[in-house]
Amino acid sequence: MRTIDKRIAPPAKLAASLVARAPTLTLAYDERCKSRLAATLDTGEAVALVMPRGTVLADADILVADDGALVRVVAAAETVVVVRARDTLALTRAAYHLGNRHTPVEIGADYLKLAADAVLEAMLSRLGVDVERATLPFHPEAGAYGGGHRHGHDATFAEDYALAQQVFAQRHGDEKEPAGNGGADHVHSHDHDHDHGHGEEDSCAHNHRHSHGH
Repeated sequence: MRTIDKRIAPPAKLAASLVARAPTLTLAYDERCKSRLAATLDTGEAVALVMPRGTVLADADILVADDGALVRVVAAAETVVVVRARDTLALTRAAYHLGNRHTPVEIGADYLKLAADAVLEAMLSRLGVDVERATLPFHPEAGAYGGGHRHGHDATFAEDYALAQQVFAQRHGDEKEPAGNGGADHVHSHDHDHDHGHGEEDSCAHNHRHSHGH
């Protein structure tokens, strides 16, 4: 079995004929995040994908196998939710609430795109935006700090998260504090289930369970 272990970093320029002849490897977003993956080229050949940890492959990336052969990445079409709104403010609010849940989101000029999720779709509908399922390639935003998702063990995560929660609370006046205690005993506990897979199944898909205890 051949091993694919290198990505040709841009702005490397390859002859168009070489790229055209390269076999393709079609992967969904979650698969493109894995540093270790048993995969199958579109030709039917089984290969082992072994990339540096933290690599997120993108559509049209060119990879190199251990025998020097090229492989071109194709982003698979998958079930996604496309979010549109009648005005920029509504779309921005939707992006804020998705970000507060650490949801991977693809951001376009007039749309948001996320993996299909019935709970998030219901939330978005309550926000008044248009929600539609589609089958399309999915290219979420990369992390602003060069990695994808930031984790609780990052040095500044606690401060950033506390600030985000403060902003969230200030903008949700309809969530009243219990009468009689001025809000002093209002406690938020946040349990995060991360599919980190720091072994051979690294993944950038993260599931977050938020529980609010009062």
